[in-house]
Amino acid sequence: MSITIDGIEFDHHRYDARGDVLYLSVGAPGVPAETDATPEGHAVDLDSDGNVIGMILVNLRFLVDRHGELRITWPDGHVSHDDRAVAFVAAA
Repeated sequence: MSITIDGIEFDHHRYDARGDVLYLSVGAPGVPAETDATPEGHAVDLDSDGNVIGMILVNLRFLVDRHGELRITWPDGHVSHDDRAVAFVAAA
């Protein structure tokens, strides 16, 4: 099973229930060239060409239980997005 966010298919994922963190990657997890933080405290990993290769979503269950969704605001200049945050309803 893969998870798609804003047209990016993450085919590797692992959920850490103890830490309530979802780790996502495009292809096998690797070392990013850059990691940008979102205003919500998540991390977006980028390769040397600026493509998203992974994400770390923190407090996943807590936020979904509280708000019914997980909102992610993409870092500017890296991923196509609109002015509103991307809404992601967690399946984890």
